[in-house]
Amino acid sequence: MNLDTREPVVQTLGVLETAALLRELTAGLIALTDFDEALLALVRVTRDAVAGVRWCGFTALRAGEPAGVAASDERLAGLDDLRHGPDSPAMSAVQRREMILAVDLTAETRWPVWTARARDLGVRGVISAPVDIDDQVIGAINLYAAAPDLLTPQHQLTAMLLAEHAGLLLAAVRDRKRQLALAGERDAALLHDGVVGQAVGVIMTQRGCPPAEALDVLRTAAASLDIPLREVAERLVHTVSRPRDA
Repeated sequence: MNLDTREPVVQTLGVLETAALLRELTAGLIALTDFDEALLALVRVTRDAVAGVRWCGFTALRAGEPAGVAASDERLAGLDDLRHGPDSPAMSAVQRREMILAVDLTAETRWPVWTARARDLGVRGVISAPVDIDDQVIGAINLYAAAPDLLTPQHQLTAMLLAEHAGLLLAAVRDRKRQLALAGERDAALLHDGVVGQAVGVIMTQRGCPPAEALDVLRTAAASLDIPLREVAERLVHTVSRPRDA
């Protein structure tokens, strides 16, 4: 029996490529705390990993207003920037909460101003997929092709999975930044706390280190001794304050 297995092989390869893309994105964004840096990493990794996609961009909105863009090629950044006009595939994806596909921009009648600019830049196809990040920020990831009819159902599936995964990763980036800010506020409060502030000053003098590093030394000591930070600070201040024996 002669079975044609070419199509399943192609589909399997597409799944494997998508899985590799998601793994690479996770590795690239997992430790980032800067949202703009994360967006840039997202579009560059996607451009390099998805066959048939020449460029990639991201459109971000905060509270319904343009909140930034990222582009794998700066020449095309204006296509993702809603400040140049809201009539675009990205905005359609966000407003309709569904993927937008245009496989041939040479025959496209939607978004006439945007499409003319895109064609001038060499773009011939686009997929825009909405990305839910958190309660304040949403967006769309935009995949661009340099020739008509290059974007296939497999690209649509990749875009859907990419949008879902990117939303989770970008939400984590924003959450890490918030946590760092809160930690900074707590550290500032501790440094102004009487006995902890005194202990930090002692460590800074002894080690010649900045306040944040001195506070980390206190935290490490507290964790090692399994006692509260304040108690470690009190012990240190008491130790250095004791009069030396004559």
